[in-house]
Amino acid sequence: MDVDNGPTDGSGGGIDIEQSLLQQFSCMGTTDRDELIQQLQKVLGSHLNYSTAAFFLDMNNWNLQGAICSYFDVENSQKLPSMALASDPKACESESIEPNTPFQKTWNIYNNGTETWPIGCYLQCADGDRMGDTRKVIPCLHPGESTFITVDMVSPSTAGVYQSKWRLCTPAGTYFGDPVWAIVTVVEEGTMALTEQLQHLNDGPPDTDSNMC
Repeated sequence: MDVDNGPTDGSGGGIDIEQSLLQQFSCMGTTDRDELIQQLQKVLGSHLNYSTAAFFLDMNNWNLQGAICSYFDVENSQKLPSMALASDPKACESESIEPNTPFQKTWNIYNNGTETWPIGCYLQCADGDRMGDTRKVIPCLHPGESTFITVDMVSPSTAGVYQSKWRLCTPAGTYFGDPVWAIVTVVEEGTMALTEQLQHLNDGPPDTDSNMC
């Protein structure tokens, strides 16, 4: 975000935000809460999820300028945790599944930062197709520690390729770390059984030479 190099009154935790931009937002006069949330996310970035944007707006009586200043006051006093994806156990597999079938998605994540994660962090479906639980509480990892996170899902009822994007969140709802993905291909019922039968046929008849005298 651009920083105003002009004079400032020192508020906002030491971070100067372009005053003309803030004035523009304060004069918009919109009362549509969804629109205000979208505007706040646009200004502060994609790391701010919907519920957190709504929280800062609500605590400032849905005033956009006040919400922006409050957000930077909080962010300046806190350091976000760090996370990286150690491995995706099924990243190299072609995950085909029939409709309405329960399955699990597992990721191996680790704390690649210098501080222990706070209590209450969670994994959340941030975008894409929602195929099951949208939130999963994760343990507090010390620097260098890793863990496997498994989410229960159910495949959609219609054939096609589906994907969902997941992000780790602080207890306050701010995204941190690398995004992780769940991608599956839903095939028509009976397709997988037919594919397996064809595979067995391609393997040829069993070798009977070993049974000959």
